[in-house]
Amino acid sequence: MVSTAGLRAHLLAARLAGPVATSREESLRSYRLFAARDPRVLLGIDPEWSWDERELIGLMAKRCGVSADPAQRTGQDVIDPERTLAGLDAFAARLAAAARRGAPVLFGTGHPHRLLGFYADLADALSAAGCDVLTPAQGRCVDITTRFGLRTYNLDYVQGVALVRDPAVERPGCEPGAHTHSPLPVRTALAAAAEAGGPLPELVVGDHGWVCGAGQLGFEAIGLADTDDPALFVGEAEGAVSVVVPLDDAVRSDYYRPLTRYVLNRACLSQ
Repeated sequence: MVSTAGLRAHLLAARLAGPVATSREESLRSYRLFAARDPRVLLGIDPEWSWDERELIGLMAKRCGVSADPAQRTGQDVIDPERTLAGLDAFAARLAAAARRGAPVLFGTGHPHRLLGFYADLADALSAAGCDVLTPAQGRCVDITTRFGLRTYNLDYVQGVALVRDPAVERPGCEPGAHTHSPLPVRTALAAAAEAGGPLPELVVGDHGWVCGAGQLGFEAIGLADTDDPALFVGEAEGAVSVVVPLDDAVRSDYYRPLTRYVLNRACLSQ
């Protein structure tokens, strides 16, 4: 069992919270692009309100703990570990509610290299609790615009967690999948589930476009986000996203294991 104090210490030691690898410059660039409604950082959210850079800094200071000073333009961003812990508690509560009613759940990640194990353990626990972990659109092609142009990926599932793979990889299955911010994979999965007559997920769990894309379509969505991903926090502020946990989403994959144990314990899903 991981105590709250123990997890707080781990968050800081692993740089999941506290001073994180994401730079202030990276975050401010994302805020500027979001304010300009650049689809690369909207991640599938269509904001109801107008957000300028200063308002986004204020939101991210409130939700994550980054500096609220617009004049601070350099250095490393900071995530308040207390906000991370509060987010994990709320995240666990949503998982517990889904488990109690045996809800169908969809998991997906745009960070498979880092977060696949975290989500896979949660999917396994919810499946053991009687939830249907959905895998719609297995093998479907998804065309995603990247900085290298339009690329076609295949939607795949690993241990119940959706991701996209580059079909050009010589040995599919030997790499964990591609990094993406796009909401197109979750839209593809949800459309396929609807076409098949359901079931549709009552909860979507993930990051990036998986959360924003699902939330924008009216599905309950919860996930993880870094300081340079304002879309999830805007979605939470506007009510499209239920819970966002602020943390560095690109540290070593094994650093997320204590978070898994903490969440499963808080959700009463430890096996």
